[in-house]
Amino acid sequence: MTAALRLVLGDQLTDGLSTLRDAGPGDTILMAEVMAEASYVRHHKQKLVMVFAAMRRFAGRLRARGLHVRYVALDDPASTGAIDGEILRALEAGRYDRVIVTEPGEWRLAQAFEALALASPVPVEVSADDRFICSRKRFEAWAAGRKDLRMEFFYREMRRATGLLMDGTQPVGGRWNFDAENRKKLPRGVRPPDRVRIAPAADVREAMALVAERFGDHFGDLDTFGWAVDADEARRLADHFIVEILPGFGDWQDAMAGGAPFLWHARLSAAINIGLLDPLEVCRRAEAAFRAGAAPLNAVEGFIRQILGWREFVRGVYWLSGPDYVRTNALSADRELPWFYWSGETGMACVRDVVEMTRRHAYAHHIQRLMVTGNLALLLGVHPDAVNDWYMTVFIDAFEWVEAPNTHGMAIFADGGVVGSKPYAASGAYINRMSDYCRGCAYDVSARRGEGACPFNRLYWDFLLRNRDVLGSNPRLAMPYRTLDGMAGEHAAIRADAEAARLELGARPRR
Repeated sequence: MTAALRLVLGDQLTDGLSTLRDAGPGDTILMAEVMAEASYVRHHKQKLVMVFAAMRRFAGRLRARGLHVRYVALDDPASTGAIDGEILRALEAGRYDRVIVTEPGEWRLAQAFEALALASPVPVEVSADDRFICSRKRFEAWAAGRKDLRMEFFYREMRRATGLLMDGTQPVGGRWNFDAENRKKLPRGVRPPDRVRIAPAADVREAMALVAERFGDHFGDLDTFGWAVDADEARRLADHFIVEILPGFGDWQDAMAGGAPFLWHARLSAAINIGLLDPLEVCRRAEAAFRAGAAPLNAVEGFIRQILGWREFVRGVYWLSGPDYVRTNALSADRELPWFYWSGETGMACVRDVVEMTRRHAYAHHIQRLMVTGNLALLLGVHPDAVNDWYMTVFIDAFEWVEAPNTHGMAIFADGGVVGSKPYAASGAYINRMSDYCRGCAYDVSARRGEGACPFNRLYWDFLLRNRDVLGSNPRLAMPYRTLDGMAGEHAAIRADAEAARLELGARPRR
């Protein structure tokens, strides 16, 4: 009788995972909490709790199905501390004729599995991760021969393929994209809906204690933990979002408000990314709400676009671009990341609020990530390594396949335009238009230069000057460069003031 050792990683907690589909009585399911995965970046404490607690719940779920699970806890004294080490240790402890793994989500582990295949005494089989809506092979076929990869065109292809929000061959409502209707500033007096919070059960509190003991110096608070750690809890959050939150998501999905960490956002990305929710099922539920008249089209289309379009697109870009993608630095950025990205100790109200909510909840929504922390790092010229490390560290839904294209590509344009057609650089006017932050800020959003002026304003024009060799021919930047040319007499003052701002903010040149 043959027996297989089947690996399940901490972001593969799905009943229908390809590794598990034909598991038999003689097989062993290996799950391991290992220090290498817990520390390759200094993950937010809440992310560690979520993954450890979810892994333990899922192991119990597998045992209830009658499967044999070999579970290695983080504090197991015999642990090798690494995934490949635990596979080899399990092979020594039992008689298996093969190892089966589902392809991992990161190049780092894919390369580790390639090395493992050479060291393993039995064959290592890697099966496709078909929990995504678009397979890697299908994305490669779509991308083949294209000069530029643009999410909008990929999204339309995926709409046709899935039938989501389609009337025959045409998009519902006659348009593919309703983004122009999703950019409203939150009016005064409009209160975001109350959110469901899942109180940590005893097993989650055990994971919290472990993380507090072993990772107490990592970024983030633990007392606000309320994330889903199994499929039932994740469905509860999805139910609440679809019924209570989704109807208002469209109008204010780009809005920001001080002290309001979630607004109308779903908070489902973490559960989807570790396998507790099926992304296509979530999209179909949102579509059903629209078809039933329970949510408007701009809200549902915007939500589906984030999953069916953007999430699938960045995953395809990540694997297509190869392991050296994050080593590119198209704008030659060379500055340190200011300390206030960790401490929140800054007079910039927008940055202070985003860092504080990220510390408290391991979360900030996409506009806060892109147009506050990302925009500032872009304008400062922070080195991509520091920016990528920060985003991977602080957010609960951060895995490299999704975070790298979003951060390295979209937020700081370090990939030179693989993900986005232009840098998302903006002055303080954008922050003021889309939020209430500027009313409580120590800086003047109407001032262009000087110590009291909004740092976004002080840095914006210098960013264009500094990067003209790379960006000057970009057609989407033609208008701001024409404006900049009309300010030729101010260029020296712009450069000097921006350098002063960088140093004041702690963005020193890297040593």
